[in-house]
Amino acid sequence: QVQLVESGGGLVQAGGSLRLSCADSGRTFSNYAMGWFRQAPGKEREFVAAISWIGNTHYADSVKGRFTISRDNAKNTMYLQMNSLKPEDTAVYYCAASSAWRGPPEARSYDYPYWGQGTQVTVSS
Repeated sequence: QVQLVESGGGLVQAGGSLRLSCADSGRTFSNYAMGWFRQAPGKEREFVAAISWIGNTHYADSVKGRFTISRDNAKNTMYLQMNSLKPEDTAVYYCAASSAWRGPPEARSYDYPYWGQGTQVTVSS
């Protein structure tokens, strides 16, 4: 059974940085794509970034050049380094795991059957 646990959220001023982590347990982490999504109050959940099992990445236009997704397969952990944060980045951030063996880094939420509980990121102006 896949279990995803996010950490690293918090309150930061605009222009600051945060690093989110997502620990995956219960399966062979290294063979599956992973992704980050976020949901702001009153808005739909949206794609942020994804990474394939071999490290190919895909970003939403809104975070390109500011956010970096990475993974450490030895630690079964995925990361999201967020720099130059803006108030519009405020949201609950969710990590997600694919069930497709060695699949691509998808941007569609329905490609990810496994989800973490979410971690709050608040960026003050």
